[in-house]
Amino acid sequence: MEIRLYRVSAWMSAPAKQISFEKATKDGFHRLFQYIQGANLNWSRISMTVPVLTSIVPEAGPLHSSAYFVSLYLPFKFQSNPPVPLPELNLQPDSWPSRCIAVRKFSGFAKDYNIVEEAEKLSISLSRSPWANSTSSKSEYAYSIAQYNSPFKIIGRVNEVWVELNESALDSCKSNGVASY
Repeated sequence: MEIRLYRVSAWMSAPAKQISFEKATKDGFHRLFQYIQGANLNWSRISMTVPVLTSIVPEAGPLHSSAYFVSLYLPFKFQSNPPVPLPELNLQPDSWPSRCIAVRKFSGFAKDYNIVEEAEKLSISLSRSPWANSTSSKSEYAYSIAQYNSPFKIIGRVNEVWVELNESALDSCKSNGVASY
């Protein structure tokens, strides 16, 4: 497990009310990919960034399933003024305040059957750490899955589970020399 401090940043997000993580990620990424390929009001092409981040909102989807937000970090050039997406893409800009995140890496493909298990492993690691009482009750997301590789990469894949920590942890992150991104 690793603790990271993320600075204020701008992302573009695709809400996806799908029944599964995999379908939501595919649907959301497809819309985000159109956006970075120029489906925005400026017709700006935007460099692909990683990770592709899928955040899980428990019981907010159909039939009390999870809802999802698939997000891409916007390159520096677009941080202060992201191009407006075409309305039919149903995307929304997402401005992140500075936040402290607990992270656990895992390999292979992120699938419906393994993401909950990976999140549980992070939860166990957190419960045995000095950050045990630092999970954020204010966060709308239970956890997020960060995917760093193209779906065409088969071997050596890198994924992460992210859990946002609370504001007191944020103060500790800032003062204790936690890696900053």
